[in-house]
Amino acid sequence: MIINKAKKFQFLSPEQVSTISSTKLTATSKSFDVVSSFEGDPFVGHLSTPITTSNLTKTYLGSLPAYQSGLSPLLRGINIGFVHGYFLLGPFVKLGPLRDSQVANFVGFVSTISLILILTTCLLIYGFVTFSKTKTKTSKTSAIDILSSKGWSQFTSGFIVGGFGGASIAYILLKLINFDIAAF
Repeated sequence: MIINKAKKFQFLSPEQVSTISSTKLTATSKSFDVVSSFEGDPFVGHLSTPITTSNLTKTYLGSLPAYQSGLSPLLRGINIGFVHGYFLLGPFVKLGPLRDSQVANFVGFVSTISLILILTTCLLIYGFVTFSKTKTKTSKTSAIDILSSKGWSQFTSGFIVGGFGGASIAYILLKLINFDIAAF
């Protein structure tokens, strides 16, 4: 039984090998590529572009609640949930099937709350599947570690509270302020 058949293959003939080794590259000019592999490593699986490697992009991503340093998982969840709840109400109100009725705001609010509940259920399932097999170490873990069972449950709790709060604030603002787009 032959285990390694690759040793029997000869990809280039001896004449081709000598031709390739005898040729010399006369000009070694380095060209600038707009899209290249990240840090020159083609095996990373990330392309380095002027957008992904700019300092502006890195600063913006560093200021998002998911990556901001010094926040507990509960506060991260509240921030992310609030933004989701606040901005999900608009599409349900303006693009929903009852958009021209008088109950459009309330139906949009109920739809947003329902979607927040579905997203929270997904977060719970993800946390249960991902962190159920990890064993707790006897060493102290930091309180801001979101990638643990306790941190993920705090993040999920903050997400549902923030989502309900964001949707409620958006609903109250829609009830108090009448936006008449047809006037423009």
